[in-house]
Amino acid sequence: MPSPRRNVEVRALGVSASSSSSSSPSSPAHGGGGGGGGSGRFEFQSLLGSRAAGADPTCARLRVSESPVHRRGSFPLAGAVPSQAPPPPLPEEDRIDLNPSFLGIALRSLLAIDLWLSKKLGVCAGESSSWGSVRPLMKLLEISGHGIPWLLGTLYCLSRSDSWAGREVLMNLLFALLLDLLLVALLKGLVRRRRPAHNQMDMFVTLSVDKYSFPSGHATRAALVSRFILNHLVLAIPLRVLVVLWAFILGLSRVMLGRHNVTDVAFGFFLGYMQYSIVDYCWLSPHNAPVLFVLWNQQ
Repeated sequence: MPSPRRNVEVRALGVSASSSSSSSPSSPAHGGGGGGGGSGRFEFQSLLGSRAAGADPTCARLRVSESPVHRRGSFPLAGAVPSQAPPPPLPEEDRIDLNPSFLGIALRSLLAIDLWLSKKLGVCAGESSSWGSVRPLMKLLEISGHGIPWLLGTLYCLSRSDSWAGREVLMNLLFALLLDLLLVALLKGLVRRRRPAHNQMDMFVTLSVDKYSFPSGHATRAALVSRFILNHLVLAIPLRVLVVLWAFILGLSRVMLGRHNVTDVAFGFFLGYMQYSIVDYCWLSPHNAPVLFVLWNQQ
């Protein structure tokens, strides 16, 4: 009786022999089938090679970009479009302040009220205004507060004075008027605020800085001169009231004629009041400025 192990080995040898004979290309029974299998494998490899050669470059870039090896910033792509530069920042005047300060809001509100009130009070700005018939009187009042009449009048009185006390007062009044002209011209040149739009430039003897509005030179001069007169001239009470009324009406006439805004006149009054304090502090006398008085006596 044959052994089972021997039978298994014989069967394995038979199967291997039959498989080798079927895979041989010279076998008459499978000659055509072996050639067809080899050509099929060659055509399949050629098809894969043609697809790889004619692949879309865009798809290749996408695969590269999707690869876990590729990381942002590691290396640039061959056909990558350069990133656009950020737009330049806007200039300061074109920016919108979304959180304005309380001081800024208060100043803008004050400016708007100032312009509105100045336009409402400019009732003598032109002949066709509601108070246009009073305009000649207001222009006469304008001349009474001009700097040139006050300077010429002070120089004339100083030349006609024959007392040391009178010369001392007039000398300090001249000093006050010159100081007023200097400070007002300096502030107008620095601030450069335009006069109101409804103003007519028909003023009496204007200079280059007179095209600006802040502060009002007539208001500063009115406050300075009125305080000077009230402190150094002995006047009756009606005359003292008249001096104060003259200063107040002169300042009001600047707004009614359309020459200035309300804030120009208000600051002018304040500046003129402070100017007298400077003059009083630097009071000129024969003791602290003897040269001036000696020169004036020689003339």
